[in-house]
Parts: sequence; C-alpha cells; structure tokens
Amino acid sequence: MGRRGTPHSNQLRIIGGRWRGRKLQFPDRPGLRPTSDRVRETLFNWLQYEIQDARCLDLFAGAGALGIEALSRGAQHCDFIDLDPIAASSIQTHLQTLGGHGISAVHCCEALSWLDTHVSHPWDVIFIDPPFDGALIARTLQRLIHHSALSDSTLVYVELARTDPLAFNSKQWETLRQKQAGEVQFRLLRRCGQWHTGDDA
Repeated sequence: MGRRGTPHSNQLRIIGGRWRGRKLQFPDRPGLRPTSDRVRETLFNWLQYEIQDARCLDLFAGAGALGIEALSRGAQHCDFIDLDPIAASSIQTHLQTLGGHGISAVHCCEALSWLDTHVSHPWDVIFIDPPFDGALIARTLQRLIHHSALSDSTLVYVELARTDPLAFNSKQWETLRQKQAGEVQFRLLRRCGQWHTGDDA
C-alpha cells in the first residue's frame, strides 16, 4: 500500500507481467501512496519463483499496487483489504478494467478485524504495508499465526519507515531478505521452521 506524507502523482505503473506498463490512477486520499517502482521491482525479483499460481493477501492495500502487481505476474488469486471505501472502490475498478475481477476479491474493512472473521485457508504470499507503524505490523503477524493463515511455505512481506523499529518474536519469525530504499525498509519473512527461500540479497 504505502501511506506517506510526501507530494506525489496519483498514478502507479505496473512494472511486470501481463499488465506491464499499464498506468492506473489512484484516489487522492490522505497519506496514500503506492509502494515505489524501485521497491516493487526488488520485491518481485525476490518472489519470482513463488508468485506464479500463488494465493495472495494484500492487507492495508491502499492503491492495491502490491496485489495488482502479483496478479499481473501470475498469481492465482489475491484478496485486497482496506478500510477506506474510496480506496477499495478504486482497486475494484482497476481490477475490472484489467480483467482481473475473476481472480480477486476486494474487502472494505479493518484488516485485523477481517483476519479475525475471514481466515478459511492459508495464503502463499502476504503483503503487509500499513501506514508506517511497526507495532501494527507486529500485531498483524501475531494475528496471522493465531488464525492459521500461514502454510509451510508462506512468505510475508513487510514495509515500514527506515527509522521505525519492527519488534517481532525472533523465535517465531525469520528475516529471509531485507533492504532499504530512501526512507523505506522492507523485509521478506517466514515463520520459523518453514521452508527456506535462499540466501539474503
């Protein structure tokens, strides 16, 4: 998602896959900004062998950049969750325009409340990018464990401010890859004891 306070153009570009190069307008909502092209390129390089046919969950979806990019690159399905009805409606419109409505679902509700009531299966890839808040990310990770939203191979992406600490239980989660770009830090996690996806980069 990305909710930042800096000026920006209300447009995102899909950078890979079948919808590569498509440009989508997103609503002018307070602090809403898609994850940058640079960060998405790195993330989906990390996920290049896992995203095909994956079931994805885009929590705090905002502009929907991460989930839409995943679908463009061959994900089987993506659930988008965002509390803002205007943002959620915009994601739905984009998916209909792209022809992705049959492989996605958009839910307008609070992310943690949705996890409390709607987890019926694990996801393969989960994106967590709330307004910069490491504590909210930590609570979300705990919810995923509590509600059995993780399979043995689930990969979890988190994005937060470069200076914001991410306090999570190192006995429960392992950082597989991590990087910084500008004011952003981002990581790929897996639950300890799950399948490993290679060396850090």
